Amino acid sequence: MESSLAAEQQRILASTWGGGKSPFGTSWSKFMMWIFIISDALTFAGFLIAYGFMRSISPEWPKQTEVFNMVLITFMTFTLISSSATMAMAVGAARARNPKLAVNFLLLTILGGFIFLGCQAFEWSHLIEEGARLTHNPWGVPQFAASFFVITGFHGFHVFSGVTILAVVAIRALMGKYSGDQVENAGLYWHFVDVVWVFVFAFFYLL
Repeated sequence: MESSLAAEQQRILASTWGGGKSPFGTSWSKFMMWIFIISDALTFAGFLIAYGFMRSISPEWPKQTEVFNMVLITFMTFTLISSSATMAMAVGAARARNPKLAVNFLLLTILGGFIFLGCQAFEWSHLIEEGARLTHNPWGVPQFAASFFVITGFHGFHVFSGVTILAVVAIRALMGKYSGDQVENAGLYWHFVDVVWVFVFAFFYLL
C-alpha cells in the first residue's frame, strides 16, 4: 500500500515537473514575464539606491523645483498612471473575448505612452539646452545630471519597449491572432513600467 502511494506521488511530481507544465499553476509565458519583471526591478532598485547614495554624500544638491518644470512632470505622471487604467480595461476586454474593445483600449494605452515619451523628450532637450551633460551641468553637482539621464533614460527605454509590445499585440488582435494571456502579459509589463515611474517620480523629483 505504501509503495503504491509513493509511486503515485512520484507520478504526480513527474507530471508536474517533467516539462510542458508550469509548477506554479500559471502559463510559462506569464511565469517568465514575472521572472523578467523581478530581475528588472532589482536593476531599477540598484539605480535608485546608487542615486540616493550619491545624493547623501554630496555637500549640496540642486532643488528640483529650480531645475525641472514640475507641472510637466506631474502631467507626465498622470498620463502614465492613467494608461495603466486603460491597460487594465484592455485585459478585461480580451478576457471577455471582445477584441475590438481590447484594441481600442490598447490604442489609448499606446497614446498615453507616446505622450509620456514626447514630454520626456521635451524635458531632455530643455535641460540639454541649459548645458546639462553626463559629466557636468550648470547646477554644480556632476552626479545630478548623470543620474538624471541614466535613470530617466533607462525608464524611457522601457516605456518605448512597452509601446512597441502593445502595438504588436494590438496588430495581432486586429488579425484575430491573439489570446487573453498575450494581452495580460503585455499588461504586466506595462503596469511594471508605471510602478517604476512612481518610484522614480517620488525619489528623484519630490524628495
